Amino acid sequence: MLIDPELNDPGLAGLDLTTPPRFVWPTINRPVLTLALTMLYLGLILGVSFLATPVKFSAPSLSLPVALDVGRVTFSLFHMVEWGMVALLVLITFSAPAPFHRSTLQSGLVLGLAAILLVDGLWLLPHLSERVQAIIDGAPPAPSPHHALYAGLELIKTGLLLGLAQRQLASLSRKPAGTPQCD
Repeated sequence: MLIDPELNDPGLAGLDLTTPPRFVWPTINRPVLTLALTMLYLGLILGVSFLATPVKFSAPSLSLPVALDVGRVTFSLFHMVEWGMVALLVLITFSAPAPFHRSTLQSGLVLGLAAILLVDGLWLLPHLSERVQAIIDGAPPAPSPHHALYAGLELIKTGLLLGLAQRQLASLSRKPAGTPQCD
């Protein structure tokens, strides 16, 4: 919509219509944002991997092939959500000015999450999906350690997220130099 400067609209008084508007990035409290994303991600893992999935297999009216198929669809979507969460954590961590991005521990925790997602997405989830399809097709494969490996990686992700949350809480609890102590 074009604004006609010839209009005698008092709402336009003082506006410079010759220069384009300038966007100002809001100040971001990175530890608070990182903590919020970390806790959201942790809640998702706990809810999907450690609560909903085991409960699904205890439902007596749900057959194993159906439960496995629902699990395959759930974890496929959840994997995409996890990539979104990790992408945001990587962006916050590595686009930050010093000293936030210089934390080897924080960088390692975030990159550890990304590495696990790569293993999951490129190798483990496709392999588990093939096993599920074989069970649905009526040809159950021989036992394998892949489901246990996936559960182990979920536990490791949980530990990494707890470490990241603890790091952010410690960062937020530090008082800037010169801040008076209240006793």
